[in-house]
Amino acid sequence: MEERNELSIGIVGLGHMGSSITTALLLSKQKVVALAPTDSKLDQEGPDRIRKSLTESFQQHFTETPAAEFLKNLRVTKDYEDLSRCHLIMECVSEDLDIKKEVYGKVESVVPDEVIITSNTSAIPISNLQTLVRVPNRFFGMHWAEPAYTTRFLEIVCGEFSDLEIGEELYRIATRWGKEPTLVRKDIRGFITNRIMYAMYREAFYLVENGYATIEDVDRACKNDGGHWMTFCGLFRYMDLTGLQAYHRVMKDLFPTLSNQTKVPKLIDEIAKSGGNGIFNGKGFYNYTPEEAKQWEEAFEKFSFDISRLSSKYVSKTMINSNNSVSNLVKEEEREK
Repeated sequence: MEERNELSIGIVGLGHMGSSITTALLLSKQKVVALAPTDSKLDQEGPDRIRKSLTESFQQHFTETPAAEFLKNLRVTKDYEDLSRCHLIMECVSEDLDIKKEVYGKVESVVPDEVIITSNTSAIPISNLQTLVRVPNRFFGMHWAEPAYTTRFLEIVCGEFSDLEIGEELYRIATRWGKEPTLVRKDIRGFITNRIMYAMYREAFYLVENGYATIEDVDRACKNDGGHWMTFCGLFRYMDLTGLQAYHRVMKDLFPTLSNQTKVPKLIDEIAKSGGNGIFNGKGFYNYTPEEAKQWEEAFEKFSFDISRLSSKYVSKTMINSNNSVSNLVKEEEREK
């Protein structure tokens, strides 16, 4: 199975996420065939975004290799036949089942049955997507974070029909890309990080819409508390580091008061229905001039490099919980049998 890594990886969809994932793979010295399936502006601007991200990575000293060297491993195409020699395909198209089904059909028509196919979906259960493919056991979720090339995050998600051995292989491949992947062994909508983050979003909307705080107050509290330590240790380790007894006492009284709203909050609903899309058109929870939007975009990009470098300083093999490794999970499963 090791020889798979010598072959190309196929990316279908060159929007913001597809371009970011392509950049991450190129930085790990992986050969990539990037397919832009539509004539949309997002797809067509993909190569420029990849080049820009690689250039920025070099300028930020995230890599010592110029962009031009990485781009030698990139092939951009509109022909699905060019995916035929890839060992792994990543679908990065819009969250539309009809579009995804069409993409999967075209991919499966040109690749052998042993080729792994994945989706970067952040919301659709993998088991649902497996019903759209001819060979469901080789289909997985690979949920990346943006920017994909500066974060160590990656969720590998099994669906109902996924072959666990293939999932473990994806885990090993991802570690060679410099990721610290999570293998989600049981499918659930939203996977791990989105379920946690959307619980935070829901509570944030509740606090604002009910007059407890402003948008600015909530953002300030999050970045100066959770944002200060989460990249270092995560939720459970933080409770260990700061005394879990206190959290145990607070939960009994606090949990019943947290929001359990099931409808989309009015605040975001009104902005979205009026066409607001944050810095991309200047209208969001905050308003932005074109200059301000550009400043925030550039600052976020530079921050992503800085936080990646900083958090990497505090990661060592002895600090990573060995119970999360694939080999130990397999051994644990065998003991249970």
